[in-house]
Amino acid sequence: MATPPPKPSLRDWPHSPIHRLSESGAYMVTAATYQKQKFFDTPILLTQLTNLLLCQAEKHGWTLQAWAVFPNHYHFLAESSNPQNLRHMIRELHSKSAIELNRGQDSISRKIWFQYWDSQITFHRSFLARLHYVHCNPVHHGIESDATQYSWCSAGWFERTASPAFCKVVLSFATDKLEIPDSFGDPATP
Repeated sequence: MATPPPKPSLRDWPHSPIHRLSESGAYMVTAATYQKQKFFDTPILLTQLTNLLLCQAEKHGWTLQAWAVFPNHYHFLAESSNPQNLRHMIRELHSKSAIELNRGQDSISRKIWFQYWDSQITFHRSFLARLHYVHCNPVHHGIESDATQYSWCSAGWFERTASPAFCKVVLSFATDKLEIPDSFGDPATP
């Protein structure tokens, strides 16, 4: 009996992040604009991008647990039973937001988005640390001293909807050792 040929392995592309989306669960996603440009630099543009993110997540079956949207990047933490559709969701989010932005600024073919990074969160403590990180990202970037005051972040929503005990637990988790792509400069307050 002949030995079956080996299964082809996934080859990592050296110039882009690896996307391995095989198991349902929680994922952390970070996306950046092209050359870290602050394309979404007004309250209106930040609101449009945030609303589009929320709509696309719902459309594609992702339950957002935390999000933070800035002029040149965003982060979100979400759960899905079908993570294979993350690529399609991100592609649609980036395509729609770029088309809308470029139409509004008469720049039809300008490149807006660069790439995105995702990672599956498999440990509960890691999930809680990332939940803290995303909710408090406006403080991390020096935009606000209180993340709940930043309109394009889930911190205010989290504070209003989660129990005070759970908020306290989440905010107690250290975030300084997390490895999250977040070298996007100081996106100035719009």
